[in-house]
Amino acid sequence: MSTTFQNAPCAVVTGAARGIGLGIASRLAAQGAKVALFDRDATALAAAAAGLESQGLKVFTQTVDLTNGQQVAGAFEATIAAMGTVGFLVNNAGAVRDMRFLKMSEDDWDLVIDTNLRSQFLCCKAALPGMIEQGFGRIVNISSRAWLGGFGQANYSAAKGGVVSLTRSLAIEFAAKGVTVNTIAPGIVDTPLFRDFTPEVQARLRESVPVKRIGNADDVANAVEFFLSPSSSYVTGQTLYVCGGRSLSSPSV
Repeated sequence: MSTTFQNAPCAVVTGAARGIGLGIASRLAAQGAKVALFDRDATALAAAAAGLESQGLKVFTQTVDLTNGQQVAGAFEATIAAMGTVGFLVNNAGAVRDMRFLKMSEDDWDLVIDTNLRSQFLCCKAALPGMIEQGFGRIVNISSRAWLGGFGQANYSAAKGGVVSLTRSLAIEFAAKGVTVNTIAPGIVDTPLFRDFTPEVQARLRESVPVKRIGNADDVANAVEFFLSPSSSYVTGQTLYVCGGRSLSSPSV
């Protein structure tokens, strides 16, 4: 096991029960970090923790509705009590509910905005006071290439665009406090959602990526690791596309 983050403050990863979030949590734990996994799916969260612990990695879990401010505050309090100060936050939790705009209900809009954007607001608000007090913090907000716009994704694109703007504003406000805030904008990633597509749709999406392959959780974890590491101490307010070049032409999903 590497020791990149050994003896470092705790890292909180949201939406960590599966997919990209679990990949990020796994990478950080393998690099010696104390990792807290936040997710609303208790069953999947328990399975994720068991899988990591079977590899000899120590993690802490919190089942939490990340759109609920009281629950988020409680989850951070419990994490700090169990794991110590939080120095790293990776806001990964997200949801999609794609459909043409005129068929999109208010519930479709609210669910996607709340899960993808409100959750990041709440988690940053909970984490920042401790980061300011210790004079150190690293926040990575997961956006998406879709913030550039996507057919049938008005809710998702708006939420992910909000993540980019939130990141830039927080980076300006808290840079002098020792806190950096950056965004990663993945493209198409091999997750359970992608695997639900038909083989024909998967092939079409693969062809839309300039490097001609679908991304994976490790691709995103590589970028997260950089933003959390000492190597990025002079980098803040940036958006890094991890999309195989797909942002260059911005094709709609």
